Amino acid sequence: MSTYLLFLVIFASAVSVLRATRDIPGRVALDNFPLIDGHNDLAYNLYNKLHNQIYNFSFHKDLSQDSLFGSDSCKSCNTDLVRIKKGKLGAQFWSAFVDCGPHQDAIVSKSFEQVDVIKRLIDKYPQDMEFVTTADGIEDAFLRKRLASLIGLEGGHSIDNKLALLRQFYQLGARYMTLTQSCSLPWADASPVDSQPEANKVDLTNFGKKIVLEMNRLGMMVDLSHVSHNVMVQAIDTSRAPVIFSHSSAYSVFPHHRNVKDDVILKIKQNGGIIMVNFYSAFLGERHVTIKDVARHINHIVDVAGVDYVGIGSDFDGVDSFPKGLEDVSKYPDLFDLLREKNQTRWTIENLEKLAGRNLYRVFKKVEEVRDTLLHERPDESLIPDEDLARAAGSVKKYSKLLTFITVVVMYTLRV
Repeated sequence: MSTYLLFLVIFASAVSVLRATRDIPGRVALDNFPLIDGHNDLAYNLYNKLHNQIYNFSFHKDLSQDSLFGSDSCKSCNTDLVRIKKGKLGAQFWSAFVDCGPHQDAIVSKSFEQVDVIKRLIDKYPQDMEFVTTADGIEDAFLRKRLASLIGLEGGHSIDNKLALLRQFYQLGARYMTLTQSCSLPWADASPVDSQPEANKVDLTNFGKKIVLEMNRLGMMVDLSHVSHNVMVQAIDTSRAPVIFSHSSAYSVFPHHRNVKDDVILKIKQNGGIIMVNFYSAFLGERHVTIKDVARHINHIVDVAGVDYVGIGSDFDGVDSFPKGLEDVSKYPDLFDLLREKNQTRWTIENLEKLAGRNLYRVFKKVEEVRDTLLHERPDESLIPDEDLARAAGSVKKYSKLLTFITVVVMYTLRV
């Protein structure tokens, strides 16, 4: 064969390989490495709808038309094993969440109950789900074709200002804790204060920093979704390990206090952490939100920090409005296909694997490595300072007076 003919054969083969590569859909990445979703609130729905009595809960069936969990009767119900398998989900952090606020009671015991119901649900379906507490456990479960199931504790209110309770939740399997939910705590502000100029801010107090450091010692990921901008910055500066945002999006794409500003995205790059993009329509855009808006948030984070610092944190079962095209857990592959179709240079299969799970896996492994370097440290026995509690009590009193005033005005108006 002449040199010219050999060149033509090689060239034709290269073109053929290139075309075949370009034709590979983005969803293929989800077959190569587990898709890890940072946040799902199914357990909260089990509490609200079934009082955590799950013996007759048919999680193995398609619940989209169910009378209780179907989309017509429950806008915040998006999850079952049938749709999970269709969506190629490989690992899920199930949120252990209870409502916060000054008028909530039994928060700690209810939080333990939420951990309990998550573990009982996993145990109920041993052929489909596997309880996991390590980064490597995610890959092991994936190889066994089971959904790696992890626990995230959503909100520091669940530990009642006690480091001992933080340690107990870790022992039960919680592998991240969101420092706050929507309520500010005596030691950390929640994101709503960023849209309330009159709010009494504490930022992250010294006791709050001790909580972050104790989480580092335990090997528990520090989750900064829901916290204020100042707390984001201070927690990242305090932490000895990478931090996560388990379900947050990009502020520059849509300015909501729950989203992450560019200066923090850059700090996440320096810290080695990850922002797992939320699917809640109200955090993504103003109206007519679609799957393309989620892609915009993902791409913005990549524009600012790079492809190594972004992941997926859907918030399924936790909110009542999702983008068109991402209505439930069966839809993840469509997002990965869309990203690849729009930019194959950026979204190679390798980079889509990073978005799916490799980035979170890397963060989790590093958190474990930091823990292993801190084995010499003793558990922190610190108590929350009285001044932190007094300041918080003053805020609650102020809130109660305002609520009383509003009630009086409403009653007077109704009488008039």
